[in-house]
Amino acid sequence: MQMAEIPPVPLRLLDTPVDHRVVSISLGSTLRDKSVVETFLGKTFAIERIGTDGDRQKFSAWVEELDGKVDAIGVGGTNLYIGAAGKRYAFKEIMEMVSGAKRTPVVDGYGLKEYLEPRVVYNLQKDGVIDFRGKRCLMVMGVDRFGMSRALYECGARLRLADFPFALGVPIYYHSWKTHQVMAQVLLPALVRLPFEWLYPTGSNEDKIVPKFEKSYRWADVIAGDFLYIKRHLPDPEGKPLAGKAVLTNTVTAEDVPLLRERGVEVLITTTPKLDGRSFATNVMEGVVVTLAGKRPEEMTAADYERILSAWNVSPRVERL
Repeated sequence: MQMAEIPPVPLRLLDTPVDHRVVSISLGSTLRDKSVVETFLGKTFAIERIGTDGDRQKFSAWVEELDGKVDAIGVGGTNLYIGAAGKRYAFKEIMEMVSGAKRTPVVDGYGLKEYLEPRVVYNLQKDGVIDFRGKRCLMVMGVDRFGMSRALYECGARLRLADFPFALGVPIYYHSWKTHQVMAQVLLPALVRLPFEWLYPTGSNEDKIVPKFEKSYRWADVIAGDFLYIKRHLPDPEGKPLAGKAVLTNTVTAEDVPLLRERGVEVLITTTPKLDGRSFATNVMEGVVVTLAGKRPEEMTAADYERILSAWNVSPRVERL
């Protein structure tokens, strides 16, 4: 059977004159596509997020097509790496899907999860935006946001780590930071061998909400982690089950905000800034950071991230709902 021809990458800003281009190719839904032109540290960037609705062949073909034509390629709707306690593990199947990029740096947001997100948590505490001391924090996928969960712990939050329920559907939680470190090192080598769609909603599954784990949502003062994990099992809106709570997350579109508002969420905080009505994923913003640094992601150090983030003075989005 002959394979269908894959169309070219549907770039919207191709003819827009800019200094740099960052394109995120996502396994997620095309309904979340977005294109903006923004200026960072005096440089103009064309930023585009393009979904493939879970089509892996299209994903790989578009990565290869963009190679050498843009400054950075973001990987969305999936991860290249997942890590904890100073160790990083690669998803082999995803690495193969981006193997066509030989010249352009490919990023998945790992660096910003490690360096930006903890910085955001510390600053929220320091600036009095939210005091995490004693707050009950539901971390929907701690190993995906190890830096964020570490910072919440260090700020005095009471963690409920929900990796097993939200990733694997197994209702086992743990609350100890030490246990989290041990479990991460035990689980991650096995998790990266699983098909990624077992762990993360891709394509049209991004838009499905299957209410689950309502007791944990209600228990929390702060619900933290990747937004698609948070959204995936949101409780029904009747009775505003999330009244007075804060959500600390990323990649929230204008369409996502009413979902939180109708459930009673009081404040929405995203670790990346709001650009033209939405917060972009960490992979997109990491593409901007490595481009500004003039380095490939494997060359970036903690000092490089600190230098760029300090100069940029990037601020999180804090929105009262």
